[in-house]
Amino acid sequence: MSTVTIDAKQVGALREKTGAGMMDCRKALVEANGNLEAAVDILRAKGAASAAKKAGREANEGVIAQAILQGAKTGLLLEVNCETDFVAKNEGFLAQTAGWAKALAEAPATDLEPARVEAVAKIGENIQIRRSVRFEVSGNGIVSAYIHLGGKIGVLVEVGAGKTETTEKDEFKQFVRDITLHIAAASPVCLKREEVPASLAERERAICVEKAPKDKPPQVVEGIVKGMMSKFFVGACLLEQGFVKNPDQTIAAFVAEKAKALGDAIEIRRFARFQVGEEIGG
Repeated sequence: MSTVTIDAKQVGALREKTGAGMMDCRKALVEANGNLEAAVDILRAKGAASAAKKAGREANEGVIAQAILQGAKTGLLLEVNCETDFVAKNEGFLAQTAGWAKALAEAPATDLEPARVEAVAKIGENIQIRRSVRFEVSGNGIVSAYIHLGGKIGVLVEVGAGKTETTEKDEFKQFVRDITLHIAAASPVCLKREEVPASLAERERAICVEKAPKDKPPQVVEGIVKGMMSKFFVGACLLEQGFVKNPDQTIAAFVAEKAKALGDAIEIRRFARFQVGEEIGG
């Protein structure tokens, strides 16, 4: 039986390539008879097997990462789940997820699976890339992102303007930031009533009918249900919500106010709001 001598330099080189632990690198090099590339393949195979084994474990913690590319014309939100809050707060994990978000913003077809498998092997937890959303501006406008509560909530918004010079003004940029902060705090479902999913509206209406008094005439009950549904839409639709910094002013009125101040047409075109773990297991 032949023996292979593995020195610290070889172990260090393999660790640099794979991020694996010292003992795992030494074992892989021994198994590969000192061949560095073969050892890399061995560790990757073991990492894939480890990732598959951990895939059944719950990953309800995690982080929302964001990337806004230069010029603020393209932006992306990414949710990556892990098992513990300890990992979610780790600086290395945060840097890695930020890198993944940037990669997807630059090239949406990027395959992050090899990086995910490597992260599972290195961190020792089930890591799942759950979802992402990418906005690319068409015409005049910018995208902006905001991460809240240490990465637990993330917002991405696209706001358009009639003139290019408007998007370069500090007042416009502050307006967009105010909108992202509002979305993070107020949790709107969609931009306006027409965009509320029919299934959600129907479910809410059924709840309102159940809550309405049963001893009233049908037309009175219908009026009560209509009023309750109106309150639901105000809470669900961004443009109808009261601005968190001034609850007496709706977001639609806030947009109109800023448009007048800037002398331009301003439009919130779309937004996305991610919260770590929402609907998981539900």
